[in-house]
Amino acid sequence: MCKAVLLSLGLVLASSAALAQVPCGERAKIVGWLGVNYKEAPVATGVSNKGALVEVLSSVDGETWTIIITKPDGISCIVDTGQAWQPRPPEYDVAEPQA
Repeated sequence: MCKAVLLSLGLVLASSAALAQVPCGERAKIVGWLGVNYKEAPVATGVSNKGALVEVLSSVDGETWTIIITKPDGISCIVDTGQAWQPRPPEYDVAEPQA
């Protein structure tokens, strides 16, 4: 059963047109699958205003990346995938408050 789910997820990921059918499942399974198949691991996280965990996963060399959202009920969905992830330091334009 687990292999069938992972195979289905793999087929969905292989087709960009199929991304319209957002693959969802248990976070641990999706993150594990991305780690094994693409060598991706979380590199950035945040919490949305709706309480969902938003994560960017990337391969070490940045060759591939995936964004997933985990809802409060624990279900994760792949939102987008891509190539050439490049981390960069934040560019803050902090202005002094004006009186």
